[in-house]
Amino acid sequence: MQSTEADLKAAVDPQILTDLVLANRILYALGVVDAYGHVSARDPKRPEHYFLSRALAPALVKVDDIMAYDLDSRPVHDRGCELYSERFIHGEVYRARGDVHAVVHSHSPTVVPFSISKTPLAPVYHMASFIPPAVPVFEIREVAGMTDLLVRSKQLGEALARTLGGSPVALLRGHGNVVVGANLKYAVSRAYYIEVNARLQLQARTLEGPLTFLDPQESAKLNGGKGVNPGRAWDMWVRSVSVE
Repeated sequence: MQSTEADLKAAVDPQILTDLVLANRILYALGVVDAYGHVSARDPKRPEHYFLSRALAPALVKVDDIMAYDLDSRPVHDRGCELYSERFIHGEVYRARGDVHAVVHSHSPTVVPFSISKTPLAPVYHMASFIPPAVPVFEIREVAGMTDLLVRSKQLGEALARTLGGSPVALLRGHGNVVVGANLKYAVSRAYYIEVNARLQLQARTLEGPLTFLDPQESAKLNGGKGVNPGRAWDMWVRSVSVE
């Protein structure tokens, strides 16, 4: 007997769906996303599936908007509704990275300039210690020539996942960034603190140099290289938003 979407959701801990709604609302409240951008979570019981909203502004996402997708980014149950054109980012990152259980794609404004310059985004302070010494940049022209910069296909999603490699973050030239984490709390926290780090790095470049960035050994000492535990921040952010 073929399962229905209701059967699928009934088999899932409802907290992950609630947390995914909260993640959308939090990212909007923090200014990481606006009407565009998206966040997903891997299904903990079916790792070959992930949850992502239908195409909708993050601030408007509700539990009923969340759908399950396979790793080819096809909806498990097709509602006939509009889907995010860049859902392939999520599917291909989950396929390539078994350690990843949440993905954020945003157009975080202060990060974008680093995607088009020769200055690499680098870790400035401890809250962003998860950032590698030089963040990889995805150049879509190398894969598909001249495009609209959107990751609209499996091929482009695969190429982006290769650029990301084992990093927690990759920039998309002239577009935005992708941040991953072991859970939604880490992914949301990282998406926010990479934006804050970019602001601080731009501010620091107006001061007398050379600048002293975090050493990889310093970063490794923070929560085993995962960065600051996001639990306290998540609890605070949850109090400021609603799932209604």
